[in-house]
Amino acid sequence: MPLGPWVEFRRKRPVLVGMDLVRSAALLTIPAAFAFGVLSFAQLLLVSLVVAAADITFRAASGAYLKTLLPAADLLVANARLESTTWTTTIIGPPLGGAAIAVFGPVATVVADAVSYLLSALGIRMVGGQEPRPERRQAARMRAGDLLDGWRYILADPALRPLFFNTVMFNGLVMATDALLAVLMLGKLGFAAWQYGLAFAAPAIGGLLGSRLARPLVTRFGPHRVLVTAGTLRALWPIGLVFLRPGTGGLLLVMGVELGLIFCCGVFNPVHATYRLERTASGRVARTLSAWAVTTRASTALLTAVWGVLGGVFGPHIAIGLAGVLLLATPLLLPRHPAAPPA
Repeated sequence: MPLGPWVEFRRKRPVLVGMDLVRSAALLTIPAAFAFGVLSFAQLLLVSLVVAAADITFRAASGAYLKTLLPAADLLVANARLESTTWTTTIIGPPLGGAAIAVFGPVATVVADAVSYLLSALGIRMVGGQEPRPERRQAARMRAGDLLDGWRYILADPALRPLFFNTVMFNGLVMATDALLAVLMLGKLGFAAWQYGLAFAAPAIGGLLGSRLARPLVTRFGPHRVLVTAGTLRALWPIGLVFLRPGTGGLLLVMGVELGLIFCCGVFNPVHATYRLERTASGRVARTLSAWAVTTRASTALLTAVWGVLGGVFGPHIAIGLAGVLLLATPLLLPRHPAAPPA
């Protein structure tokens, strides 16, 4: 929570480079401890905590930095390209990771991840242009109330507020069902590990296609209509997972549902990211994005735990179906009308 206000009043590029170096250093402690035979579960938890905090900080700073680099008209193009990159790595990464684990062991993938953050830091250092220095806060020290600035800003904005609750609920429920699907497919239904990986890696091509269509759709129909339409359509797919059964038919069902869901998310996400940046004042971006990320991750953890209990009591199918029904209500939280330009 303190990282959002801390980032807001600093230049973002040094923060981005610093967070990459922190993540790389934290991950490199794992192969080092493994080599000396002292790797423990406690260390894995600590590394996960450090990497997650650095990741939230990086994302908050990157959104603010992106807004200073580009004119408003180019934000959607940039966010669409970032989204397509995300889905491309989702398609390529898991198969390569699985192959690396099979040949070199799991530590190799951790080393590769750590090296990727070093390459990221190098790339960010090569970005040209001069970043303006943020205005300094009036008070010399951070106050306790400053920790809530991001949430106050979101809840006070009539356009950001419904979008915030929609994102939190949708992401939390989808991730909660992903955990149950892993248990169901790899356990009771008897799918092989490669089938489970294929069921989620192959449909990621829908995200690549959706992100490439985001800008043309916004140009033709406008951002609000695309945001609401894609946000509504993405909520319709997960309920189909309640019909999951073993065999080839079940595998094709998962792939079809995930393809439709990911395609809609591929359209929605860059439009949503651009809409959020446009609605947020330049001096508030880091705090707003930090609050958004903290809430989304906390709600995902909570809902995953709750749905784990529901799956244990009622069975995975019923728990997945309940999440699907609740997801059908999430479009009600989307902004109903185009918002007036922010003050």
